[in-house]
Amino acid sequence: MRKIIAQEMVSLDGFFAGPNGELDWFVWDEVLKDYSVSTLSVVDTLLFGRVTYEMMAGYWPTATEEDPAIAKGMNSLPKIVFSRSMKSADWNNSRLVREVIPEEIVKLKQQPGKDMVIYGSGSLVSAFANLGLIDEYRFIVNPVVLGSGKPLFKGFKDRFSLKLLDARTLGSKNVLLSYQPAGAK
Repeated sequence: MRKIIAQEMVSLDGFFAGPNGELDWFVWDEVLKDYSVSTLSVVDTLLFGRVTYEMMAGYWPTATEEDPAIAKGMNSLPKIVFSRSMKSADWNNSRLVREVIPEEIVKLKQQPGKDMVIYGSGSLVSAFANLGLIDEYRFIVNPVVLGSGKPLFKGFKDRFSLKLLDARTLGSKNVLLSYQPAGAK
């Protein structure tokens, strides 16, 4: 079965975006770029919430400074955007889904293909996590303290535990922590 991976850049104090959604604090280097390219090679679907989708759709189609392999993956891979308010999803290979229906997500995971990845999209990560739909969490911890910002997980009433799969440095700056839900096999 295909996995849903939530891959998130996070600050040391647990935020995935600044107070106004800013991402200028990401610590980007060649090692993280190479890791990003390798991630795009093992997935075949990108999952987004509205805010992240709009940001990505506004950047990647005309990106000239990033690695061509990242731009190619971001622009060519199928994308599913979950939004009740969007009228259309016009970025190449995008499909708009109005509701997170757990049974439909499970069917999607059962289809043949590679894994799927969520980038950013805090509200989508929270919704999927609350429904037990995320199979792996990959947190790229940046050596930055924001002081305030947007937390990745919101709206949780119950605690959920994770099991560490891997911990490694990405170059000399970022740390990658990979987890799966504690009860998963």
